[in-house]
Amino acid sequence: MFVKRNFTGFIQVKKYKTYKMNTDNMKSPLEKSKEYLNKAYEFQMKGQFEEAILNYKLSIDFFPTAEAHTFLGWTYSFTGDLDKAIEECKNAISVDADYGNPYNDIGSYLIKQGKHDEALTWLELAVKSKRYENHHFAHLNIGRVLELKGLWFEALEEYRTAIILSPDYLLAKQYFNKLQGLLN
Repeated sequence: MFVKRNFTGFIQVKKYKTYKMNTDNMKSPLEKSKEYLNKAYEFQMKGQFEEAILNYKLSIDFFPTAEAHTFLGWTYSFTGDLDKAIEECKNAISVDADYGNPYNDIGSYLIKQGKHDEALTWLELAVKSKRYENHHFAHLNIGRVLELKGLWFEALEEYRTAIILSPDYLLAKQYFNKLQGLLN
C-alpha cells in the first residue's frame, strides 16, 4: 500500500490488494449477544440443550440481558435442573426487575418442586410485572396452585382470567372445563 499527502491536505491511498473487512469485530456487544441468543434458541428448539446452554452463556458474556438469563433457565428446566433454572431466573430479575417471564418461570418450577405457597408469591409478582406480554400464563399457574390447594372456585376464576386475557389459550380452557366438570 502506498500513501501520500496531496496538495489539499487529504491523504491518497493506492491499494495493491483488496481486503475484506471482518465486520464481526465491528459489532457491538449487544449485537453479538443477540446473535448468540438466537443461536441458543434454535439449539434449544431442536433439543440440543448443551449447545443451547453454551450459546446462552456466550450471549450473557457479551451483554447480559434478562431474556438470555430467563431462556438459559428454561433450558436448564428441560434438563431437569430446576435449581439452576430458578437461579438463572433470579439473575434475570437482577438485570431487569420489570421483565415478567422469570417470575412466572420461577413459579412454574416451584410448582414442579411441590413448593406451592412459594410459587404463589412469584406468580403474583409475574401478574404485577410491567414488561410481560403473557399474563395469562401466570393466571393459569396461579389457578393450578389454587386447585392443588383445594381452592377450586378461586382456581376457576384464575383460569377464567387466563381465558379472558388470551381467548385462544387452549390449556386454560382445558383446566377450566375439567375443574368445572368436577364441581358439577
